[in-house]
Amino acid sequence: MRTSNHLIGLLNFLTFVLSIPILAGGIWLSTQANSTECLRFLQWPLIIIGVAIMVVSLAGFAGACYRNTFLMWLYLFVMFFVIVALIVFIVFAYAVTDKGSGRTVPSRAYLDYYLQDYSGWLKDRVAEESYWGKISSCIRDSRVCRKMGRTVGGVPETIEMFNLRKLSPIESGCCKPPTDCGFVYQNETVWTGFEGMVLVNPDCTKWNSDQTLLCYDCNSCKAGVLASVKRSWRKVSVINIVVLIILVIAYVIGIAAFRNNRRIDNEEPSGEARMEKARPSWIHS
Repeated sequence: MRTSNHLIGLLNFLTFVLSIPILAGGIWLSTQANSTECLRFLQWPLIIIGVAIMVVSLAGFAGACYRNTFLMWLYLFVMFFVIVALIVFIVFAYAVTDKGSGRTVPSRAYLDYYLQDYSGWLKDRVAEESYWGKISSCIRDSRVCRKMGRTVGGVPETIEMFNLRKLSPIESGCCKPPTDCGFVYQNETVWTGFEGMVLVNPDCTKWNSDQTLLCYDCNSCKAGVLASVKRSWRKVSVINIVVLIILVIAYVIGIAAFRNNRRIDNEEPSGEARMEKARPSWIHS
């Protein structure tokens, strides 16, 4: 059973190493938090996750290597809740990102995004005015729309070239008006109207070619954020599933190591079966 101790020690050493970049990322976000409002609610989950994995890994590593029964018990106790929390998060992430996607646009490589295509908790959270103010501030400060600009021979790319671009959900929803508004293309972030336009989409009245406004208050921008969050959460969920599998394996091995430690503490011969150990001494006589 010493093999289980060595294996659980190795697994926890690896998880400890993996916790370092997670914790470093959270600390880095905390140093950047003053630049954009949206980063303030991203730092603490990373820091908490990093610290939790680090502490649990140290407890499991020490408990396995030094055969410390209390540390192994603490490791198994905390790890159980970490595994449960991961399962809940994975299910939650898939549940809240189940509905909604971009719509194809004729003769366009990019997609258009509509808030009514989304529903549920995540939509309500993003669309909340106080929360959206922070998100739109983040998008504006990131200058993602300014980075869209492309020139060919010193002049902006043509509408034909722009239509062939595969825009991100944020670029499509926040940096240009919805296609069904019918605005005239000048460059990537400057679109103008014309007399007699029929505005079929409420976002058409919210569009403004002012580079500080654009479509940051449009429902299409909120839908673009939802699409981006959905994509990110799905990627994170895949990683979490892999981590969950590793943690479950470590947990099972940890149980074996814990039993091994208790057997040693009780001076139970490792090669003797429990049924034989439980027999009265007169049976062996």
